[in-house]
Amino acid sequence: MTATLILTSVARLSLAALAVAMFLTLYRVVKGPKLGDRVLALDMLTSIAIGFMAVFAILSGHSLYIDIAIALGLVGFLATVAFARFIMTREVKRPPAPSPARPRPQRYGQRRVRR
Repeated sequence: MTATLILTSVARLSLAALAVAMFLTLYRVVKGPKLGDRVLALDMLTSIAIGFMAVFAILSGHSLYIDIAIALGLVGFLATVAFARFIMTREVKRPPAPSPARPRPQRYGQRRVRR
């Protein structure tokens, strides 16, 4: 067995493993019970896509795919941070509405109405 044969067979095996991981992660994106699970699955999809690019760069011998994978990693990180901030602001509890028995606090620029 030559080194090239071993490298190509291991690369093809890793492509198959990445394909299985991608389908399982897509299932989690669709069936995730909560929004956080879906965001985590999307981050995992980004990592799997980076793995695909790295293996393809090894098979093809072009280093350009590694640069694209690095850029995708940066974009994926920023997207995950943006989704996390969205989830955090979405889960903030709103203060309860004032009851009708209590008078509302006066806001700046509003006139006070006497009853």
